[in-house]
Formats: sequence, structure tokens, C-alpha cells
Amino acid sequence: MSTRWIRGLVIASIVLNVFLAGALVSGAVWLRNARAGPGYSLESASGRLPDQDRKAFRRTLRQVRTDSLQIILDGQQARQEAAQLLQQPVVDAAALSAALERARNADVTVRTRLEQAIVGFAANTSPENRSVLAQALLRHVERRAAAAPKKSP
Repeated sequence: MSTRWIRGLVIASIVLNVFLAGALVSGAVWLRNARAGPGYSLESASGRLPDQDRKAFRRTLRQVRTDSLQIILDGQQARQEAAQLLQQPVVDAAALSAALERARNADVTVRTRLEQAIVGFAANTSPENRSVLAQALLRHVERRAAAAPKKSP
């Protein structure tokens, strides 16, 4: 192997490690803010529902997670495989892409199931409860819009 080729691999490895570190820090900040904030998601909006409805809503979401446990574990395994592939001296791009795709598919499947459960709850609840859920969606949209980078002229 030539020195130039090895240097390129080292630089690529450093760039990927910086990217992963940034992703981990961003995730930690997001989790901290999600717990501390007033609730910007449909799930967090359940705290504003009446006690009986809140319990039913959370029970429904918990059941979806329980039923989706294997999919969640598969997604975690795929992310672990992706991390291992990124640590290899030579990156197998096809295997890395496949692992990330499996993780993404697992995430989408679980999210879809959660959203379907929320739709089912909303379809069978009071207009007041739907208003609480709608307000959470609007707060989420407003927060995303406020956080969006401004385009410079």
C-alpha cells in the first residue's frame, strides 16, 4: 500500500469518527431537551390529557413498543453492525449501506406502528383530546420552523 492511500484512509476514518461523535452529542442534547421541554410530540402531549385518557394513550403506545420489540432489537443490531463496519481499516460501502438501511427500515416500521396507534386513539377520543394532540403537532412544527437555518441573501 502506498503512503498516500493509507493517509486517505486515516483522513476518512477521522472524518467518520467526527461525524459519529457529533451525532452522539446531538442525540444526547436532543434527549435532554426532550425530557426538559414542555412537550413537542404527540406522545409528550399525553401529559395534558385527562388522567384516564392519558393512561389509555400510554398503554396503547407501550403495547406497540412491546409488539415491536424484535424490530427495535433488529434496528439496534443493524446500528451496531454499521458501527463495527466503520471501524474497519477498509470500509465495505455495500455492507455499511445495507446495515444502515436495515436500521432505517426498522425505525420507519416502528414509527409507522406508533403513528397508526395514535390515529386509532384520535379516531376514538373526544374533540378536546384531539385538540390537545393537535396543539402538540403545532408546537412541533413551530419549533422546527424556528430551528430551521435562515437562508442568507
